[in-house]
Amino acid sequence: MSVDFEKQGNVGVITINRPDARNAVNTEVAQGIEAAIDQIESDDEIWVGVLTGAKTEKGYIFCAGADLKQMSVDPGGMSTEKGGFGGLVHRNRDKPLIAAVDGPALAGGTELVLSCDMVVASKTAVFGVPEVKRNLVAAAGGLFRLPRKIPRNVAMELALTGRLDFPAERAYHFGWVNRLCEEGEALSTALELANEITAAAPLAVRESRRIMLEATDQPDEIGWKLSGEGIMKMFTTEDFSEGLTAFIEKRDPVWKGR
Repeated sequence: MSVDFEKQGNVGVITINRPDARNAVNTEVAQGIEAAIDQIESDDEIWVGVLTGAKTEKGYIFCAGADLKQMSVDPGGMSTEKGGFGGLVHRNRDKPLIAAVDGPALAGGTELVLSCDMVVASKTAVFGVPEVKRNLVAAAGGLFRLPRKIPRNVAMELALTGRLDFPAERAYHFGWVNRLCEEGEALSTALELANEITAAAPLAVRESRRIMLEATDQPDEIGWKLSGEGIMKMFTTEDFSEGLTAFIEKRDPVWKGR
């Protein structure tokens, strides 16, 4: 299997597992990630997902991007109909997804990270979109998502030079990386963040994520409308009563996700 999936409590962990190919995306990886996202989205007991890469013999690596050997003969083989490149970059999702990045996340690897909602990275992690060095274009979201995460001129330099040395510490400085950790600790740190999220009400988490994604770049009236609709949805759920009752009884809430 090129992609491993493990359920840890209310968290689903997806691991790209092609260490001999630097965890590069091929057809099997794209299909495996899509299948794992399907499982996360359909399982009522999974509230948050984490995406990471397996350690190789030469050290940690998140993902080296597209498998160029396959690209030379089958450029579309690394995409799925539902998720696009890597089975992820076009994917519509309801549940939060955290990238746990140890080592390089390059080209399509950077674009997979950009597809996630939050990022945890070790101090050895680096990012880059080097497609121009191969007469390619970063077509899996990098050219419009990267300048949303870091200053546009910085993103422009990375895209036009194809540099491969944008460090996690600088990404953290600009706010793209949520949490910075030591080498080898990206997954455990991401699980800590995921568990903090799962302590909150899952329906409210999903609705809050949706509103932020839909309203951030819109006029305030859109934000007010979506926020009002969101809170009204919560009033009709079982977890709404549980949240208030737990507060009154001074105990931790027991969420049902309904």
